[in-house]
Amino acid sequence: MESILTQLTHQETWEEFLAYRLLKGRFTWHEFDEADSYVEREAYLPLAQKIAQGERLGIPTKKIINKMGTGKKRVVYSYAPDEMTLLKLIAFRLYDYDGCFSPNCYAFRRGMKASDAIFHINRAIAGRKMWAYKLDIHDYFNSISIDILLPMLAEMMTDDPPLYRFFENMLTDKRVVFNGETISESHGVMAGTPTSPFLADVYLKEVDKYFYEAHIIYARYSDDIILFAPDQETLETYQKKMAEFLRQYRLEVNPDKEKIYTPDDAYEFLGFKCHAHCIDISEATKRKMKGKIRRATRSLMRWRDKNHIEPEKAMKALINRFNRVFFEDGDTEVLTWSRWFFPVINNTDGLKEIDHYLQQNIRFLSTGKHNKGNYRTDYAQLKQLGYKSLVNEFYNVHTTDLKGIF
Repeated sequence: MESILTQLTHQETWEEFLAYRLLKGRFTWHEFDEADSYVEREAYLPLAQKIAQGERLGIPTKKIINKMGTGKKRVVYSYAPDEMTLLKLIAFRLYDYDGCFSPNCYAFRRGMKASDAIFHINRAIAGRKMWAYKLDIHDYFNSISIDILLPMLAEMMTDDPPLYRFFENMLTDKRVVFNGETISESHGVMAGTPTSPFLADVYLKEVDKYFYEAHIIYARYSDDIILFAPDQETLETYQKKMAEFLRQYRLEVNPDKEKIYTPDDAYEFLGFKCHAHCIDISEATKRKMKGKIRRATRSLMRWRDKNHIEPEKAMKALINRFNRVFFEDGDTEVLTWSRWFFPVINNTDGLKEIDHYLQQNIRFLSTGKHNKGNYRTDYAQLKQLGYKSLVNEFYNVHTTDLKGIF
């Protein structure tokens, strides 16, 4: 078998990669033209040849960024642009190992989506009174123990020793650039790098396999895990087993995101709230989005007052900001609400709540107050400024889908 690293030097490999990303909507046409020119000129070749000959990547850069929808920070890593592009192609070829994972692992799986986890869980628990335990692993990607991971990779990649050595070199190099200085640190699989989701799947592969083979209703999407049991006593047994696994893999649970659900509760997973046949947006998702809207509004109000900006300009800026979040982000790698939630939910109560909250904040930018006088700016005026209702857009999408069927 030809090593994946050698395949990096073949133009047809890059062309296949570009075609796949275009088909999946990962490119705008402008981005595709640039990428196509990059491949046609074989601009990838010098770096690809070096990597195929066993050379290491450069030193990654560490950044601390705001975590979306919260005031918290997260650590991410990136390499030079050409190296990140190369890692994206390696990640694409790593789908060759997809058969190594259990069906209850949903992240970074070809042909599988977050929505599949929700649909499969609901089908499995339909008509049954089930307890549930949900957990989130704290700083998962950057907490992965490389000493534990490497033997797993070696066993998986017996058919491609050069690829294993590439990852060994990449993951054991503790050098990172932070604030302009080269430092040494443990960094796990480096969140933000294109291959980190695959490596994160490998790390908990045996945990997924255990619950799958035990016929336990269980789903994992990266660092988010949920499992179900017919009664509280059985659930506690599963919790203990999960705790054993996490100790074994030197991981910690995020206590703020750990929760037990009784059979009468709606369970929340991956931003969704599910109860019986009803699927809506979770309470946590709504809280995060409201916080994001509130912070953006305050920032725009300060900008408006300091620079004596016309209220309509600030209102339009807030509308444009959340139109991108909900519907049309220029970054095709970003999962907007229309891509993540719309295909799955069948209840619009959560969308209505966010619509109402955003409208309140847009009107607040007009008057600087939260009162009935704000409604002098009516809905028609909001639409003229570019406002789009989540509820309306949701029904527009589903109406279009139905027209396609009939």
